[in-house]
Amino acid sequence: MNVIWFLILVSGTVAMLFTDPDGAIRAMLTGSGNAVTLAMTLIATYGFWLGFFALMDKTGVSDFIAKILKPVIRLLFKDADDKTRKYISMNISANLLGLGNASTPMGINAINSMNKGAKYATTDMIMLVVISATSLQLIPSTVIGMRIAHGSNAPTAFLLPCMLSTVTSTVVGVMLVKLFSRIFGEKPRERKKKKAATPSGAAFSPPVLLTPRPAAKSDLSSKGGKA
Repeated sequence: MNVIWFLILVSGTVAMLFTDPDGAIRAMLTGSGNAVTLAMTLIATYGFWLGFFALMDKTGVSDFIAKILKPVIRLLFKDADDKTRKYISMNISANLLGLGNASTPMGINAINSMNKGAKYATTDMIMLVVISATSLQLIPSTVIGMRIAHGSNAPTAFLLPCMLSTVTSTVVGVMLVKLFSRIFGEKPRERKKKKAATPSGAAFSPPVLLTPRPAAKSDLSSKGGKA
């Protein structure tokens, strides 16, 4: 993959230099300047929210948020412990504020806390990945910062459709995870293993009880005559 990207970069650069060298150099310089401007804007946004999350963690607000989200997290993540639920609550809180990159470290910590040496990804892991990917957002701070950096007159005009689309995608994703977990989850996998371990042709047969045979009359008479 690295070789492919390298070839695309080199071929594109060579093509631009031979077709329009002035335009290529101008585009590179302009693009790099715009990238630095956008990066500085996003650094300010992320710096504020990451500091805000650090204060939340130090002051115990994150624990309070975890308690508020506890019923929902317990419903979606049945096997998660308290430490994992705290990471999940911080991940969801960051996504609600539109800070996808800021939510990534909390999501990684939650996945590592869920990992108990299983061979496959558990249902809780898949659920967290789906919720993070669908990214339920109430305040998409990153997109708002990018719109401000590009001079938008109404940087928050998209909030309502953004909320509706992210809520819909999250609900659909959660429902699909719940559905497929009943078909391909841990419990169906364990049942298949048990069926595979049982011999296919083995049939259950009840144990046979052996009862003593009653003595015949001739035997009793012979025994009496000997006596």
